[in-house]
Amino acid sequence: MGSPCISLSSGRAAVACPFFMPMEKLENGEWLHASRLPLGGGWSGQCAAPGHEGEVPSQDELREFCNLGYAEGCARLPPERVWDSVRFAARTVSDDRRIQVRYVCERGHCPVEHGVLEFDFVSGQWNSPHRDDRVQRMAECFLQSYVERRRRQELERAAS
Repeated sequence: MGSPCISLSSGRAAVACPFFMPMEKLENGEWLHASRLPLGGGWSGQCAAPGHEGEVPSQDELREFCNLGYAEGCARLPPERVWDSVRFAARTVSDDRRIQVRYVCERGHCPVEHGVLEFDFVSGQWNSPHRDDRVQRMAECFLQSYVERRRRQELERAAS
């Protein structure tokens, strides 16, 4: 038997529900610091949980569950699941030609799967997409937010 996973994070982690298929960025969400959300902002979308595919969550569900993960209070969350949440981080490599999006799929606050997805700006293609459409779509949304944030930062630096 393996050793138990110990979570060192405090408070609610910045992770997204693995059954959330984000579709459109919400510019007027009710989050205090939207840029700190797991996908870099609030998103509207659809549920992809078994038996609920294509259902559109309410604004409250988007705010409380879909965009945040660990959604035990969500009626759509299946009891049998591989992941509870997905978290992302990014870094730019190769003179701004490529961005690596690192992901971690968690269950019970412990890593179950992790890896690196890579996007090439020159070709406009993912060099290494994720095999699960949900995780890939979340990575695309995270990448969009990451690029927007970097552009804003560059404009602010140029203006100062």
